[in-house]
Amino acid sequence: MIDSMAIWSGWLRYSAGIPGVQWSLLLALAAASGYLVQRYLALPKVVGYSVVGTIAGLAGFARDLWPLQGLTLYVLELGVALVLFEAGGRIALRWFRHNPQVLLQSILEAALTYAFIYYLMRWLGMVATVAEALAAIGMVSSPAVLSRIRLDTRATGPVTERALALTTLGVLYALTLVSARVQVMHRPRDTFLDTLLPIVSVLGLSILVGAVLALVLRLALRIMSPTSENTSMVLLMLIAATAALAGHFGGSAALAALLGGMFLKHFNPRPWAWPRQLGTAGSLIIMLTFVLVSAVAAQAPWNPAVAALVLGLLAARLAGKVLGVGLANWRSGLRWHQAVWTAGAMQPMSSVALLLVAQFASSITLGPQIASVALPAILLMESLGAIAATLAIYRAGESSAALLQRAPDLVASPASERPPRG
Repeated sequence: MIDSMAIWSGWLRYSAGIPGVQWSLLLALAAASGYLVQRYLALPKVVGYSVVGTIAGLAGFARDLWPLQGLTLYVLELGVALVLFEAGGRIALRWFRHNPQVLLQSILEAALTYAFIYYLMRWLGMVATVAEALAAIGMVSSPAVLSRIRLDTRATGPVTERALALTTLGVLYALTLVSARVQVMHRPRDTFLDTLLPIVSVLGLSILVGAVLALVLRLALRIMSPTSENTSMVLLMLIAATAALAGHFGGSAALAALLGGMFLKHFNPRPWAWPRQLGTAGSLIIMLTFVLVSAVAAQAPWNPAVAALVLGLLAARLAGKVLGVGLANWRSGLRWHQAVWTAGAMQPMSSVALLLVAQFASSITLGPQIASVALPAILLMESLGAIAATLAIYRAGESSAALLQRAPDLVASPASERPPRG
């Protein structure tokens, strides 16, 4: 794709640049594809975004983007930070005092998923360090995909809310584990203190940055209207600054944003939501991350050995989540069939998983081995996982998409012919 567009360089202005034109056209095509996929196939828009990104990646569009660095890495971190801040803002820490079984459910689901993937990868011949990394990456689901599915299907109910909560907690565990693991990966560990200090450093800095972000936003929400356009700008720019500063000082940008959302919810327990004015800008950034993830993940080469490892990882991941959610479901507030659909809704993988792979990419020896399995798995589960999550929400009976599809008929019909409310 890049070679075929080289002819443009002779007459395009330098200020425009070929990459700018390419990304603009690609995002426009992704937006149109997302609309058509939802309109005519009743699938979430993210499937259209992923398909367009995959085709572009296979055509060689993102062949120079991996390993992620510079502006590309920052864009991914910003998109992840926006999603995780919103997801963290939905987690009320006080809730776990009234329903501690949910916390146990999240821990057991994450632990079983990690264990299943690790031992399967070891059995298939992977070295221990690579198996550990793949197990940590496999723990995470995608809050971004699940949030988009919830919006596209207008889903509300216990399965949707539980899946979002467990997904957010799983991301918290995985980010903590991977950030700490990466900190000690290239450092000498002669004593226990050499291992402990880098871990405490990355976690402490992430917690500190997240707490400062929450306090500043709480102050802003006290003196500014939540529906104001300026409040939206303050919110977006503070999250963007957090994404830039946390990583620069040795913390985790994604972890700091997630903790910032959780702290803000704890400090300000009243229900709050994103300002409407932030919707378009935030949606554009998140759509960009979807396209970026699939375009980059499509660069990984496929062969029978890789296919076996990828399918094994996804099977172990599914088994771990189903068993973990099911075994700890007793007295958690869900019925047993709802627990199965909750595990099904937690299958998507996307930007958070790619960000974890990018952290391991700094290792010359381990990075390529981890990416060769993780990138194809992410590519499959960004689209197939979104379809699986959509079907799970439909089967749980929590989507109102069927009613929305009838909306034009209801608007055109006389009021006397419309079905009664309720």
